[in-house]
Amino acid sequence: MFQYMEEFKELLLPVSDPRHQVVERLVKHLAQRNQDIPEVSEVSWSVYVVQSPEINAFVLPDGKVFMFTGMMDVVSDVHQLTIVLGHEMAHALLGHSAEQASLSHVMDLLTLILLTVIWALCPKDSLAMVGHWVQGKLTDLMFNRPYSRKLESEADQVGLQLAAKACADVRAGPVFWQQMEIRDQLKGEAAVPEWLSTHPSHRNRYAQLDRLIPQALELRKTCVCPALSATDPRDVFTKSVKMLLENATQQHQARGVPTDDQHNKGKTCLLRCHIH
Repeated sequence: MFQYMEEFKELLLPVSDPRHQVVERLVKHLAQRNQDIPEVSEVSWSVYVVQSPEINAFVLPDGKVFMFTGMMDVVSDVHQLTIVLGHEMAHALLGHSAEQASLSHVMDLLTLILLTVIWALCPKDSLAMVGHWVQGKLTDLMFNRPYSRKLESEADQVGLQLAAKACADVRAGPVFWQQMEIRDQLKGEAAVPEWLSTHPSHRNRYAQLDRLIPQALELRKTCVCPALSATDPRDVFTKSVKMLLENATQQHQARGVPTDDQHNKGKTCLLRCHIH
C-alpha cells in the first residue's frame, strides 16, 4: 500500500472531487449489496482516484481501490463503471494476488531445477544463459500469461455477479468491451495477439460477458432490484455503430470518395464486425 501511496501521492484527487465521490459511492454500494459474501463484508474498502490518462483500475487485497481518471473517461455510464469496479473487487475477494504469488514461487522452483539440469549437461556460461532466457520465455507464454488470462476471465464473471446484486444494468458490460475494441481500432492501436497478452482480448471478453447476461439478469431479479428499461444498451450500441457507418458512407459518397477506397474499406470492416 505504501508503495502506491508514494507513487501516486501527487496525483490523488481530493475526497471533495465529484469523481472521487462517484467512485466511493459505487464501491460502498457494491460492498453493501454483497454483504452476504464474507470476503466482501470482512474488508474495509477505501477509494483512491488517480489523476492520470492511463486506462486502469486495481484493488489491493486489503480493499484499497485505485481508480484512474483515464478509466473514468472511457466508461459511458455509471453501470459500466460499476461493472469495472465489480471486476476489480472480484480480484481481491477471489485472492488472485495470492494465487499469482503462489504460482510465481512454484515457477521459481521449477526454474532453479531446470537451470541445474542445463548446467549439469552444458557447463558453459553462454549455453546456460541461453537456456535460462529460453526457459523464461516459455514459462511466461505457456504458464504465466494463460494463467493471468484465466484469472481475468474469472474476475469478469464474478464481477458481473457483484454488479448484478448491486442492481447495475449488467447488459452494459459487453458494451464496454465493444467500445474498447472500436476505440483501439480507430486510434490505430494494433491488437496484441491474445496468447501474448495477460488479458483476454476485448472481443473475447465481450463474448463471455454476453453469454453470462441471462444468468446475471436472473440473479439481479432475486435481489429486489428496480426493473430495467426495455431498451437493451447492446441494441442501442449496435444501432449507433450502424448509423455512424451509414453516415460515414454517405459523407464519402457526397465528397466523391470511392466507398471501396482501401483505407475507408478497412475502417468499414472494423465497424461492421460489431453489427450483429
